[in-house]
Amino acid sequence: MELWELSAWEISEKVKAKEVSAQEVLEAHLSRIAEVDPSICSFLSVLEAEARIAASRVDAKIAGGEDPGILAGVPCALKDNLNLRGTACTCASKILDGYISPYTATAVARLIEQGAVITGKTNMDEFAMGSSTERSAFMVTRNPWDTDRAPGGSSGGSAAAVAAGLSTVALGSDTGGSIRQPAAFTGIVGLKPTYGRVSRYGLVAFASSLDQIGPFARDVRDAALVLEAMAGFDPADATSSDRPVVPWSKRLERPVKGLRAGVPKELLGFGVSEGVKSAFYSALERLAGMGVIVEETSLPSLAYALDVYYVIAPAEASSNLSRFDGVRYGLSKRGKGYLDMYRETRGEGFGPEVRRRIMLGTFALSADQYEAYYLRAAKIRTLIRRDFERAFQSYDVLLSPTTPTVAFKIGEESEDPMTRYMADVMTVSINLAGLPAVSVPCGFAEIPDGAGKEMPCGLQIIGKPFDEETVLAAAYAVESFVKEELEEKSAQMRRNLLLAEECEPVD
Repeated sequence: MELWELSAWEISEKVKAKEVSAQEVLEAHLSRIAEVDPSICSFLSVLEAEARIAASRVDAKIAGGEDPGILAGVPCALKDNLNLRGTACTCASKILDGYISPYTATAVARLIEQGAVITGKTNMDEFAMGSSTERSAFMVTRNPWDTDRAPGGSSGGSAAAVAAGLSTVALGSDTGGSIRQPAAFTGIVGLKPTYGRVSRYGLVAFASSLDQIGPFARDVRDAALVLEAMAGFDPADATSSDRPVVPWSKRLERPVKGLRAGVPKELLGFGVSEGVKSAFYSALERLAGMGVIVEETSLPSLAYALDVYYVIAPAEASSNLSRFDGVRYGLSKRGKGYLDMYRETRGEGFGPEVRRRIMLGTFALSADQYEAYYLRAAKIRTLIRRDFERAFQSYDVLLSPTTPTVAFKIGEESEDPMTRYMADVMTVSINLAGLPAVSVPCGFAEIPDGAGKEMPCGLQIIGKPFDEETVLAAAYAVESFVKEELEEKSAQMRRNLLLAEECEPVD
């Protein structure tokens, strides 16, 4: 087995035991990036020099008898809305041209303290506004399973890098499904922790009451390990929780027999394809066979979640993105006066989707529309939270497909933004309620036009606030019965990538 094929926990164990050095692990991944990334365009920047210094530090700690941390020598990629001191942070937008981070995000700093080696910054939908990673100002990222298809978004670069074997783990951000949806599309694990479980300090804000940082990994144990490394209270983030960090990676094998799982019927009524439904129900049968009690339930307010999300998220975005004005950092276009400068800087610097959401949010917050839109959406958000609270009085977890379909083609229906917004229909309610949720591969489904070709699909496991332990244990149970098929097909996918054509930057 190649070094880039190892899991994070395997790499950490081997590096600590001096069976392999952190530098050898890194070089294997850098070679893999050079060989494969031209065909999927997952990285915006590869930090070779910085990564080599970091790997040598891990090796030096081990040589000196120090504990290098639980992620010793593990390569990790960062979505490019996470700050890393001394490196560019573009959010895949032209408006941040020339910006170099003066500090490091808390979550990233904690991974580095635990021995992770940061290999680069990954592509994303501009300012995390999208569901396909087609809305980057620089390039379109492609799905490793089929390079004609999207990897999902907005964290598609991180997901594609992990799925293709370019990075062992990666970080993304999830505002309405931006970790879970691309994880489902690329056949990997994507975890959105409880709001406040991981510090948001150093994450460029999209919607501050919804954003959360989380890991991508090729197995559940790796995702748990990354969460352990970065979770916990941060005085720099007033919304972070002081709940104790749990050794989640050591509690995955707890029995699931007797676990009560509810299946909200509302999350199966949003145009879920027959292939995805089949994989989902097959997984439910397997869970039932393991002793999980699976029942249908109802959360009526979820029918309004997408509408509520697309009022609240753009409203918060319009406020957060007002700081990008051409005055303090990034792109600055000179005009006859300050209004011309703002207009030209923001008009040229922001892409069409970001402009659309800023305008929607500004409208919803305007004095004559505030009560009709934002205030009403906030009230329905409370109803959504209460529905989840009632459901969790009867169930330990809630289950649904992660996405209504498998990965769609790049450019498909790109003129209609609503088709892309619907890609998050299964996931946005979890952000509105601030709950933990994971997408774990649950099987494969045929694509409608693929003459029998299959793509991966995911099962979403939703938990009570701060109950990542139960969520991850349930995900580990699902992983146990799909692992063999997934590993076999993933290995073939990664071999096929060597034959794929190079992708082109965005014009």
